[in-house]
Amino acid sequence: MASSSTSPGDHIRSVRKRLGLTLAQVGERTGMAVSTLSKLEKGNVSLSYDKLMLLSRGLGVDMAELLHDAQGARAAPSGGGRRVVHRAGDGQVVDTQSYKQTYLAAELLNKRFTPLIAEVRARTLEEFKAEFGDLIRHPGEEFAFVIEGDVAFHSELYAPVILRPGDSIFFDSEMGHAYLKASEGTCRLVATCAPRSGHGDVMTQHFVEASQRLVAPGPAAPAKAARAAVRAKAKATRR
Repeated sequence: MASSSTSPGDHIRSVRKRLGLTLAQVGERTGMAVSTLSKLEKGNVSLSYDKLMLLSRGLGVDMAELLHDAQGARAAPSGGGRRVVHRAGDGQVVDTQSYKQTYLAAELLNKRFTPLIAEVRARTLEEFKAEFGDLIRHPGEEFAFVIEGDVAFHSELYAPVILRPGDSIFFDSEMGHAYLKASEGTCRLVATCAPRSGHGDVMTQHFVEASQRLVAPGPAAPAKAARAAVRAKAKATRR
């Protein structure tokens, strides 16, 4: 299944227009500057996983729709049992100065995690931050397995560690982090990123519901009272 020739920026613009949203409205939903969103759609600014997650949440769509033509995307059948095979070189490529990321199974919606192959290019934190502004962070957990070359893993809470082919790392991705090139030649790793809840739609719904409670706190009070009544009844029964 060959990589799509359409860029992620084109898909982001297509989803935004399908939803009838302006760049300003998307900015309000995601907290991203309109200028940044415009550059993302034009392919003039680097697209990272954390930006994809912000857009996914803000637009209320599966991340796969921002990487792949939604008309070709497939959700899970009612009985389960879907699959996709990628041959070498397949996948949706997101190319930046620091990374060349190939997102796998991008045509499948509602995945519990996002698999990708990353070729690491940046050699220093200064070079990395010059492109992304800071260390990358996104809600959830991440796993990486080095398949070629040496990779230096930097984070805001731990000293840097060198990962060699066959080494792996699992970490809380809300912690600022970066992968850097630590040897000559190609440096590549396979990574999976997963929301804390284990499902992107569930996590998105959590934020939506939290936002609704802040806007309209009234309905939450009866529910809270009901839960308190249940606890009181259970306590009385135990006595």
